[in-house]
Amino acid sequence: MFSKTCEYAIKIMVFIKTLEAKGTHVGLRTIAKEIDSPQAFTAKILQRLVRADLLTSVRGPHGGFKINDQQGPIYLKDIVYAIDGNALLTNCVLGFEKCSSEAPCAVHYKFVEIRDELKKTLSNTHIEEIAGIVASGSGALKLQ
Repeated sequence: MFSKTCEYAIKIMVFIKTLEAKGTHVGLRTIAKEIDSPQAFTAKILQRLVRADLLTSVRGPHGGFKINDQQGPIYLKDIVYAIDGNALLTNCVLGFEKCSSEAPCAVHYKFVEIRDELKKTLSNTHIEEIAGIVASGSGALKLQ
């Protein structure tokens, strides 16, 4: 459903959030190893998350990345929009350039409810919730 980059971005945010109680910044190598991603690819994702103000970055020997939750909780929609934009919720599922309620494609109306539900879920699920599930070990969620 999401791009591979977006999946990794969500994993990054959840991983960092699980370590937040320790109050330390998490380095690139640690993050890349935990989410099983090449460092260069992980670095690019981290840059995008910093540019989107979802993470803060500190240089130096005690540096790394930390969640920027000064604006309140971070929801999945924030991560998805930062990485993939809103195409998932706005573009035609069949790939047509022009598709709307005024000029719908053959399946436009079949996906209206699905998109509304997806948007609602992305807007109501925050990373703290996911990190809590991961940290507790309950459920089938694993970072790798």
